[in-house]
Amino acid sequence: MNYIITIARGFGSGGKDIGMRLSKELGIPCYDRQILTMASDQSGIDESIFVENDEKLRGKYIANFLRKVPVTGVLEPWDKAFVSDVNVFNVQADIIRSLAATQSCIIIGKCADDILRDRKNVISVYVEAPRHACIESITSKMHISPERAAKLIVSTDKYRANYYSYYTGGKKWTNPTNYDLVLNSDRIGRENCVEIIKDYINIKFKNH
Repeated sequence: MNYIITIARGFGSGGKDIGMRLSKELGIPCYDRQILTMASDQSGIDESIFVENDEKLRGKYIANFLRKVPVTGVLEPWDKAFVSDVNVFNVQADIIRSLAATQSCIIIGKCADDILRDRKNVISVYVEAPRHACIESITSKMHISPERAAKLIVSTDKYRANYYSYYTGGKKWTNPTNYDLVLNSDRIGRENCVEIIKDYINIKFKNH
């Protein structure tokens, strides 16, 4: 059977890095930005719109992000809401479901844990780290000041939380009960996070 690892992550916690390391160890693809390109190719919507919406809500959605999300599928190109946030999300969700049905892979962010919540072949992971560790990681990676890194953490985690809440019907992004595993990457180290996820895969799917 194929299996999917979804990784939600606090900004600067190393969740994407852990996903890439896991991808190399397991020999399966890790999808992040690639999903935006695939969604653009499938829908014909310009990729810049997917980038603008990547785990973010735009303007009017932020004001009332807890309103019920339409359950309709992907819209047709002539519909006036074709490039709306909700349709862009639904296109991505279609890609994520298709990946889950056809291959083993790792998916970073994008509410993948909730989109795939009813599938038995999914392991959902949330990666976090203390603020000081996230600041240190971001300053090193992006070559910015600790003050700037701290502001980026606050703003990025806020828009990710709002996005997650909007598209999951009000769920809290950081709620540990949403996930199979919650890992503190600073306390145990990123490489050991990879080993723990590999162990969990063996435990969950050992009879398959």
